[in-house]
Amino acid sequence: MPKLGMEPKRRAALVSAVIDEIGETRSIDVTVAKIARRAGMSSGLAHHYFGSKEQMLIAAMRFILAEFSADVRAELAKAKDPRGRLEAIIRANFAAHVFDRRKMSAWLSFYALAQSNPQAAHLMKLYQRRLHSNLMYDLRALTPDASAVATKLAALIDGVYLRAALNVMGDRKEAAQQVSEALESFLNAKD
Repeated sequence: MPKLGMEPKRRAALVSAVIDEIGETRSIDVTVAKIARRAGMSSGLAHHYFGSKEQMLIAAMRFILAEFSADVRAELAKAKDPRGRLEAIIRANFAAHVFDRRKMSAWLSFYALAQSNPQAAHLMKLYQRRLHSNLMYDLRALTPDASAVATKLAALIDGVYLRAALNVMGDRKEAAQQVSEALESFLNAKD
């Protein structure tokens, strides 16, 4: 008979194991058996809880996105005006925990999975819509081109993050500074 209350603990252990395993190998080419072993359970139990490795990665990304959303809310709560809120969003996107090697590997794997898995693609769209909505909320007060600026800024945040994650550019603080400078240019642009 299964122990009551173990399911949430086991699911959390598997989510953590997915992040750790992908982070260690820096690839989605990990097996359910390795993930399960890292979580201290059988691959059969891992399949019971999630069904597939892809479902485990989606659950891991939900966890990472929930942490990220909490960080965005915390940063926004400290901001005093629309410009400060935009800077808060930028800071949250380039926070230290977002650049944790394990989470970066999970993000990169998730981007790849979102191209072929409808659930992952849906989760990616939700993330992108939330980012756009958060940006729009404050850009409306600062520019008549709020939608265009939000689209450019969101693309820049994702692109600069990817470049930083792939070590194409400097550190996360430099990445955040580049996005902040672009925001300044967008707000000061004259038609």
